[in-house]
Amino acid sequence: MANQSQVMNLERVKAFQAWLKSTNTKLIQVNGQRKYGGPPEAWDGPLPGARCEVFISQIPRDVYEDLLIPLFSSVGALWEFRLMMNFSGQNRGFAYAKYGTVAIATDAIHQLHGHMLWPGARLSVRFSIEKRHLCIQNLPASSRQEELLQVLRMLSDGVESVALKAGPGIEGVSAVVAFSSHHAASMAKKVLGEGFKKQFCLDIAIKWLSAEKPNPDEPPPPQRAPKGLLPSPLKHLGQTSPRLPPRLASTTIPTAFCRAVGGAPKQHDAYPKCTSSPPRGQVVFSVSPVLLLQKLSEASGWGDPHYEMLFSHTGPDGFLYFTYKVHVPGAPTTFRGFVMILPGHCTSTMLEEAKRAAAQQVLQKVCSSSLSA
Repeated sequence: MANQSQVMNLERVKAFQAWLKSTNTKLIQVNGQRKYGGPPEAWDGPLPGARCEVFISQIPRDVYEDLLIPLFSSVGALWEFRLMMNFSGQNRGFAYAKYGTVAIATDAIHQLHGHMLWPGARLSVRFSIEKRHLCIQNLPASSRQEELLQVLRMLSDGVESVALKAGPGIEGVSAVVAFSSHHAASMAKKVLGEGFKKQFCLDIAIKWLSAEKPNPDEPPPPQRAPKGLLPSPLKHLGQTSPRLPPRLASTTIPTAFCRAVGGAPKQHDAYPKCTSSPPRGQVVFSVSPVLLLQKLSEASGWGDPHYEMLFSHTGPDGFLYFTYKVHVPGAPTTFRGFVMILPGHCTSTMLEEAKRAAAQQVLQKVCSSSLSA
């Protein structure tokens, strides 16, 4: 306590705590910041859009919400107020105030920029640069724009659009992803890396779009993926069309993308050559994947494929996730990976669909290895 008193104004701390008690204000401490609202109870204003948030800097380190929230509420109702905090209990000198409309945020800048808390302590208030674009790197070269968009929407909220990039100096494919808000982009930045690793066995790199890029308050213009990034999708043959979960009702099932990034790392063993003519590096199977894998095994002198399908979990998107192990006696390796399918009418139907998806992944690995050999 002695060390803490040297860096903290205890009188200000007591005043802050008394204000919390007398006003029954609720604050949440999370990720190095103390948050009010988002929205506060009984909020009846509009949801904030772009340019509704202001950035407040040059805040004295012993100034807290008991002074700042009433001050910024005097302009208009606050949807959210976030004060950045140190472990010591002092603030970090800056905060964010979000209002329901651009007009109120503009008034806050006009009225409170340069506001003097006491002699020598003037606040700086300006529009917050709400970064809403992430750059995702190290995606597979076969990534498709529409399917990547679908996968991102399954793993995080607030995804608005995706633009793919490829070329010199870019390993695999990179994507610029636009989100509906800075908060949505921040949350996605925290969860997407783990999500891609867990769901697709893929290590990606995620960073904020650099400041040299277009204004982050403006969504990127629609772009076509570079040539070679839009192969014909692989279809689940014989798959029924059950009702889609609400989040996916207006989108297509990302089967090709999941096969492109899902499952175990590439196998480098020798496989029989695939005789199909794949468009742009992909292979389209015109018959049942299970039957085709059976025929391929017979032609190669291998034994009958043996499938081990194990249900893993149901994702928040409504898809069912299965891990698989396909052992083909005489083959160079045992195939392992995972697949995701939509719920079916009964257990046997879903297992058969998962089996077809697993066989299709195995065929894709065999043919991809043969084509690159």
